[in-house]
Amino acid sequence: MTTDVGSVGVFSGRLQRRPTGEAVALVNEWEELGYGSVWISESSSAKNVLTFSAVLLGGTKRIAVASAIAVIWNRDPTAMMNAGRTLADAHPERFVLGMGVSHRDTASSRGHRYDKPLQAMRVYLEEMDAAPYDGHPPEFPALRVLAALGPKMTALAGEMTDGVHPFLSTPEHTAATRATVGRDSLVAVEQAVLLTTDAEQARAAARANLERFLHWPNYRRHLARLGFDEDDLQSGGSDRLVDAVYAWGDEAAIQRRVADHLAAGADNVSLQAIPVGEVDEAGTLARLAPAVLSR
Repeated sequence: MTTDVGSVGVFSGRLQRRPTGEAVALVNEWEELGYGSVWISESSSAKNVLTFSAVLLGGTKRIAVASAIAVIWNRDPTAMMNAGRTLADAHPERFVLGMGVSHRDTASSRGHRYDKPLQAMRVYLEEMDAAPYDGHPPEFPALRVLAALGPKMTALAGEMTDGVHPFLSTPEHTAATRATVGRDSLVAVEQAVLLTTDAEQARAAARANLERFLHWPNYRRHLARLGFDEDDLQSGGSDRLVDAVYAWGDEAAIQRRVADHLAAGADNVSLQAIPVGEVDEAGTLARLAPAVLSR
């Protein structure tokens, strides 16, 4: 692997809702703090994550930028592949092409069927590999990683891509992911964090963030595989569920969760900073940097 994403990065869905100039300024702050990468999300009706990646890469110097994820229903395989080639040529060793099938409603909003997502992803990757390209080939092709939660999609990532980017992960899931993809694949996990020692405040903010994900069958199945039952998925999530997939507490507590993921086999832990109280995304990441980047 030629792209260094660092052991700790930033995952931000909020970034794409900011004015673009403000987003570029924030990513420069994270770069200066020492975060190794920024992972940016996409939906069917938000900023185009590949265009946005180009803007962020052009406005920064060192930090790696990763699409997390570029939704396959939003563009055909040749468009996906050649966008990755273009960014890898323009910004060598700084772009990671994270892709995924997203959810049924995302596919249907673009006129696609979501009947067999695993097969669709395999065919999509095969067509990417066969995509023609008349441009200058990058010296260092962009790393390709898949958003994968279940064992079959994770195995496909290990077989056909450079790695995997799990969401709502626990250290135990990280260990299982590493065992599935093998030692040579990139394992870059998302970890939501809340910088507060007030349990009630932390869990309330976490539930407000988690509740929308619990409406999607993919995440419900993922959490069931992690050992959570229907009672855990009600009312925004049980304390047991919230404490498992969100890290909250002081800087030392969050650093311990990051260390647990790394010990379980993660190469990179991208922190999704959930605002809580008066501490916003930028403030959380600034306060955490000395603790989580001290390795």
